[in-house]
Formats: sequence, structure tokens, C-alpha cells
Amino acid sequence: MESRATHDPVFLDRNENNYGPAPACLEVLKKTDPLTLSFYTKAHTRGVKSALSERLAKEVGVAEERILLGYGAEDLLKQTVQCYLQPGAKLMIPSYSWWYYKEIASEVGGENVEYPLVKGKDRFAYDVQAMLAMYRREKPGVVFVSSPNNPTGNSMSASEMTEVLDALRDVPVVLDQAYWYHDAALSVKEIVDRYPNTLLVRTFSKYYALAGVRVGFAAAGEGLGKMVKMSHRYLGYNRVSEDVAMAALDSAEYYRLIAEKMAADKEQYYRRVGTLPGVTVFRSDANFLLVEIPSDRRDQLKEFLTSRGLILKFMNEPLLKSHIRITLGTQEQNARVIAAFEQFFR
Repeated sequence: MESRATHDPVFLDRNENNYGPAPACLEVLKKTDPLTLSFYTKAHTRGVKSALSERLAKEVGVAEERILLGYGAEDLLKQTVQCYLQPGAKLMIPSYSWWYYKEIASEVGGENVEYPLVKGKDRFAYDVQAMLAMYRREKPGVVFVSSPNNPTGNSMSASEMTEVLDALRDVPVVLDQAYWYHDAALSVKEIVDRYPNTLLVRTFSKYYALAGVRVGFAAAGEGLGKMVKMSHRYLGYNRVSEDVAMAALDSAEYYRLIAEKMAADKEQYYRRVGTLPGVTVFRSDANFLLVEIPSDRRDQLKEFLTSRGLILKFMNEPLLKSHIRITLGTQEQNARVIAAFEQFFR
């Protein structure tokens, strides 16, 4: 007889980190001085915006005034569009992308143009030449590049990123690395020092398991002075969230072990789920996997998984009608999902 825990709901639909934050983050919350809630930061007395921007500047080797903080990466994407995209101008985004990419231009009266990602046998890839041809033809006001990309999981190589950013020097580019873990193609410093109109965006939501504290950050090239000024918060940021984020930065070994577990579980998905009849598991550099299934079995599979407490993201977009995005959970949760797929398809 199956235990009750077998059917306890497991939410793997929003790319959160189910391992939870490092213990040091929880200690910060336990020990927070109530006065932290009552008073603004005094970081300005040191000539910096905040303790966290000061720490991040040292971590990535970029001047502190070019480190921007936001309410998650989403906030920084929105700020960039608000700052640089004029009414009637075009925002260039990947064809397979987060749904909000497709909505954000409309908030300022802009419009989208979508450059292609190419589906291979077991991995998606950027079509760099088609992307650059579209850039020359459409003359967008802002370009979004997502690496790794959501929901396809693919990244740009160092050579691809260099070719793209070299060609896009004259336009504001958001390099969205919300799903960055350890092995970025190029360092933050290399990118923003070499490309003055590039804003590199990351977040504490995914890798650091801090989606609930809503801390995103960016490094800005020197050509984005308008964005730097617009994003400045003269009274500082959320001091508790900053302290939690810095505790996460201090916990590298905790997160390294989680990343290793996730990498091992991806291999289990490729080997076991990816070999099921009619199923493709696309290689991913993020904390999720995109899975293609036979379209005529979509509804049955969703009902089957939901009845077992497994809540996954069944895509419902024009290019992704037969796809599921599966967030990597804990090893126990991933084992449940894999076993359920094997039971359904065999």
C-alpha cells in the first residue's frame, strides 16, 4: 500500500528551488534586529547605495554604482523597458520565451519581434545569424537575450554571446541570466566592461532558493547611465532581504551540493524519461527541463500526474502545445516524477 506521502502535492511548475535556502539565511531571520525594520540603511555614509550592492560589486568586480538592485529580475526587466523602449518601438525577444517577455512591451506602447530558436534532436539552440539579420532589418529599441532561456533551457556559448553582443553594441541589451548557476560563458565583468549598452540581470530567486524575498540584481555597462539613475533608491532597499541574500552568498558549499544533485537528476531524466516512447527531454542548463510528449496523450498525462500530487507546467502556447516544463525538485521528488512517467508511458 502506498504511503500518504506518495500523494502529497509536489509543486514543480514555477521554477522554484524546493531544497530551500541555506541554513545561514534562516539564521539571519531569527536574529534580525527589530531596529532593522524601523530605520533606513546608513550605507550612504560609506558612499554606496546599500550593503548588498557593495558586496555584489566586490563579488563580480564591477564598480558599485553600476550594480542595480530590484524586486526580483522581473523588476529590472520592466525598468529597462520603461527606460528605453519608446511607444511604437520594437522589443526583440526569443521565439520560445517566458510569457512576460511577450507582454512587457505593451506596457509602454511598444511591440514584439521574435527571433528564432531552433529545436534540435535533444537541445534547443540560438540561430545567431537569423537573430542578427532580424536585428538589422527590424531596428529594435531594446533586445532581450536569455541564457539559459526559459522554457527551453539552452544557453549561448561564449563565442555566440560575443558575436551577438559585438553586433548589438548600439542598442540596449538585457542579458537575462536568471537561471545562471556556476558556469557562465563569460564573466559579469567581461560583459559589462566590453559592452557599455548591456545590462546583465541575475536573481536570488532560483539558484539561491529565495524567490520569496524578491531580490534581483544587475550589472550595467557604462552606456546605461539613464537606467542607473532611474533605478537608484535614495532611501535604500529592504534591509532584511539584503541580509538574507548576503548569507546566501556566504553559503557557496551548500548551493554547490544542491547543484550537483540537480545535475545528477537531470541525467536520470535524460536516461529514463527521454527514452520512453514518443517522449523527448531536451538538454537544459537551468533548474528545469522541457519535455515534449505525444499531443494526443497530453490531457491523460496531466490528469494522471495531478492525481498523484505532481503539479507540473503543461505549456499552452502556440509553439509549445505538446510540452511540459518540469522544475527540478529534491531528489525524492524527482524520483516520484520519473517513476510516474515510466508507469504512464509503459
